[in-house]
Amino acid sequence: MKKILFVISMSIISLAMYAQTENDYLEMSREVLKVEKKAAIADIMQLTESESVPFWNLYNEYQGKLYVVQNKRIAIIKDYIANFENITDEKADELLLGMISYQQELLKLKKAYYAKFKKILPAGKAVKFFQTENKIETFIDAEIAEEIPLVEPN
Repeated sequence: MKKILFVISMSIISLAMYAQTENDYLEMSREVLKVEKKAAIADIMQLTESESVPFWNLYNEYQGKLYVVQNKRIAIIKDYIANFENITDEKADELLLGMISYQQELLKLKKAYYAKFKKILPAGKAVKFFQTENKIETFIDAEIAEEIPLVEPN
C-alpha cells in the first residue's frame, strides 16, 4: 500500500511541471489519481470472477458521485485561497460551515454505497474496499493539509 501511495504522489507532483493553469493541474492530477487508484483497488481487492463485473460497475458509479461531492470541497479550498490574505471572520465561518456540509454529504454517500457494496460483496470485502478508499483519501488529505496555511484571524 505504501508503494502504491508513493507512486500516486510522485505522479501528481510530476504533473505540476506540465500544467498550464491551476485548473489544468487539478484535472490532470485527478485523472492520474483515478487511474492509479483503480489499479491499487484492483490489486488490493483480489476479486473473484463473479464479483468483478458487479464490483467495477458499482465502483464506477460511486466514483462518479464521489467526483461531484469532491468538487464542492475543491470549490471551498479555492474560495479559501482566494480570500486567505484578508479573510474576515464571516468568510472564515462560511468556509468552515461549507466544509462541515461537504463532510456530511461525503459520509452520507459512503453510507449509501457501503450498503450497495454489501449487496454484491461479502461484508469483509466491502469493508476492505472502504478501508482502502480511506487510506488513499487520508494520504491526499495530508498532502492538502500540508499545503494550506492556517487562518490568521484579524
